[in-house]
Amino acid sequence: MKRIFKFGSYLKEKFGVKVKKVPISIPGFTCPNIDGKVSRGGCIFCENESFSPNFQKNRITINPDTKSNPLLIRQLEALESQFYKTTPILKRVYGAEKFLVYFQSFTNTYAPFETLKKLYLRALEFPNVVGLSIGTRTDSITPQTLQFLAELKEKGWEIWVEYGIQSSNNETLERINRGHTFENVVEWVEKTHQIGLPVCGHLIFGLPGEGKKEMIQSVKDSVALGIESFKFHPLYITRHTLLALEYLKGNYRPLDRWEYLEVLEEGLKLLPEGVSVQRITAGTENLLAPEWCRNKGEQMGFLVRQLRKRGIIF
Repeated sequence: MKRIFKFGSYLKEKFGVKVKKVPISIPGFTCPNIDGKVSRGGCIFCENESFSPNFQKNRITINPDTKSNPLLIRQLEALESQFYKTTPILKRVYGAEKFLVYFQSFTNTYAPFETLKKLYLRALEFPNVVGLSIGTRTDSITPQTLQFLAELKEKGWEIWVEYGIQSSNNETLERINRGHTFENVVEWVEKTHQIGLPVCGHLIFGLPGEGKKEMIQSVKDSVALGIESFKFHPLYITRHTLLALEYLKGNYRPLDRWEYLEVLEEGLKLLPEGVSVQRITAGTENLLAPEWCRNKGEQMGFLVRQLRKRGIIF
C-alpha cells in the first residue's frame, strides 16, 4: 500500500497541532491574462469566483505598474474581515488551532511590491498564524517578491509559493490561453527553489486535447522540478467561461469520474516519498458539467474508496 503524505500531516508534524489554510480573496487583484498585459479573457476555464468562498467582485483593479493604490485600505480591511470570518469555522469544523493565510483568488503577486508587503505582513500579525501560502503564476512574480518571502521564511515563518502549472504541454497551454510556456514554469520554479522557498504545483487533468499520456507527462515533468507539494483536480466547466461555450457546442467532453480516477492513481504513484498532496479534487457552486463534480464530499468519498482498492491510502 502507498500512503499519500497529506499537506495537513506535514503541518501537524511540524507545528504539533492542526493547521488549516485560510482562503483569502483580495479586492482589486487581477491577472495579466485578464487585464491585457498578456491576454484578455483569462484561461478558457477561468471563473475566479468559483475558486474561493471569499471572492469579491470589483470594478477597480491594480497591477504591478499601479503608481498609487487607491484600494489599499479596502484590501487590508477585506483581509482582516475574511480572516476573522473564516477562522472560527475552521476551529469549529476541523479543530484547527493555527492557520496558514492562503492568498488564493487571482494572481497574488501581481500588484505593486509595497502593496504586497503590507498585505503579507498584516496577515502575519493575525493570531495563531504560522505563515503564508501565495497563489500566483510563474510569469507574474519577481526576484524582489521572492527575496522578501525568503526573508520571512528565514525569520521562521512557514512560506509557500503556489504556481498554477496546469500542464507541461505547450500546445495545451496555448490552447487554453494560458499566456506562458512550460519553460517559464521551469525557470521560475528553479529560481524559487534557489532562494530557499518550497513550491506547491497545481495540475489539471482533462484539459482540451490531452489524453492520459499528456496528463501523466505533466506529473513527471513537474516532479522532475523537485516540487514539494501538489494539488490535482479534474477540469470542470463553470458557466460564463470560454470552455462552457466549447462544451455547449459539443467541442469538449470532460473526463468522467473513472477516467479521472485512472489518471489520478497513476499520477499519485509517481510522487516521491516526502512530497505532499494538498488536493485531489475540487468543487464549485456554478457547475455546468460534469455532474459528478457537483458535490465535493461525494467526489472525495468515491476517490478515497477507489484509491484504497488500488493500494493507495489518502
